Amino acid sequence: MPAESRWRFLCLFKRRKRNMGFALELIITFAATVAFGILFNVPKHALAVGGSIGMVTWTVLQTSMHFGAAPIAATGLASLSAAIVAHVFAKRMRLPVTTLSIPGILPLVPGSRAYFTMLAFVEGNYIEGLEHGVETMLIAGAIAGGLVFSLSITTFGKGVGHRYESIH
Repeated sequence: MPAESRWRFLCLFKRRKRNMGFALELIITFAATVAFGILFNVPKHALAVGGSIGMVTWTVLQTSMHFGAAPIAATGLASLSAAIVAHVFAKRMRLPVTTLSIPGILPLVPGSRAYFTMLAFVEGNYIEGLEHGVETMLIAGAIAGGLVFSLSITTFGKGVGHRYESIH
């Protein structure tokens, strides 16, 4: 790893001290993901795994944005990583992949961006509303693209009829 890249990686954690701390962000992400899993009846033995996947997703998103990736590309990369980790753990725990991947992508959902889109339209700022709306849709598309790309990676070579293994 070049010295400049190593320095940028270490600055990621130093920069977070000013705000609320990266560790605290991870704890809040874990709690929110677990709470979402409880609301949607994720099995109790999978809640901690789902929360951990949410933490991995948040870490990938923040790290890639720190290194200069655009928010849409960072979201796609974070979604891809969440879905791949969810596939691995779902196979190991014998659960449907959506049980872990949907709570895992929760930190990526652009809820505040959608709010600001609607707020701009209500206030009459149509250009600003269109900018926020397009960015919201692109982020949502990046989330979906990461999930689909992960599915294609994990099912590569299995054939059309053998994408899903039987649990028996």
